[in-house]
Amino acid sequence: MRLPFFYLSLTIWFFLMFSTFHAKNANNLIPETCKKCAQKDPNLIYNFCVTSLQAAPGSYSASNLRELGKISINLINLNVTNTTRSVKKLLASKKLDPYVKACLNDCYDLYSGAGTASKQAMKDYKNKRYEDANIEVSSIIDASTTCEDGFKEKKGVVSPLTKINNRLRPWCMVSSSTRSVLLSSSLNCQDIEQEIMAVDVRF
Repeated sequence: MRLPFFYLSLTIWFFLMFSTFHAKNANNLIPETCKKCAQKDPNLIYNFCVTSLQAAPGSYSASNLRELGKISINLINLNVTNTTRSVKKLLASKKLDPYVKACLNDCYDLYSGAGTASKQAMKDYKNKRYEDANIEVSSIIDASTTCEDGFKEKKGVVSPLTKINNRLRPWCMVSSSTRSVLLSSSLNCQDIEQEIMAVDVRF
């Protein structure tokens, strides 16, 4: 039995409306979330938060803040894994200064521990233990800072990991701020979603 043209058109219209709403909701979730995060943490750069999350795989399909938080932890884990590989590659060089090599060995140990911390952070996050997850992420920030500071202890030594260490810390800040918003009773996931819907939905 063939559907009358009117009903077929109505079905297509509803499908398009739903798709448009979902796209708007997903597209605005990131800037709205970053806005709330920046309000809670003045050290967080809003533009960095937005561009970083928008570039993350799966971010546009995220329908709520909790999903974005999971994506941010995945990105930290990816960055930690890549950093550990970079340090290992540097350690393979036979032309390393002994002091730099010692620092790199320390960094390798630190980032190996950070990898364990990022995995634990994800477990805590999935179980909604957001404070515990933040503690794990904070330990990753400490690892990158300690790694970088080790090179500074000897005058004239230049860290080959400065860019990598500096790139990881803002990621951790975005992830921690996202969970801080989830923890806040006034800025929880439901509140943000309702705000986005109030702005984007027009009947």
